[in-house]
Amino acid sequence: MQKGFNSDITVRGQKYHIQTEDWGVQNPYLVSRIFCNGAVLKTIKTPYDTVLKLGSTQSEEAIKLALRRQHSTVIDTLMSGSMP
Repeated sequence: MQKGFNSDITVRGQKYHIQTEDWGVQNPYLVSRIFCNGAVLKTIKTPYDTVLKLGSTQSEEAIKLALRRQHSTVIDTLMSGSMP
């Protein structure tokens, strides 16, 4: 199972590292962090219950999709100049 994504991008000459992780059922959050020069600039933390529908039999797939979507959204937002 995919536990996370890492991307390095450059926006207006500044290099960023974006890391998105699934913290698992014991700590049910999807967490994205934006790093610049080793420092965390921003953290986005999404609880499982916002991405899962109660009683869903596809919870693992829903989490994988939400993980990918959150990572892509953070990259898109950063590249648009809206963050951090």
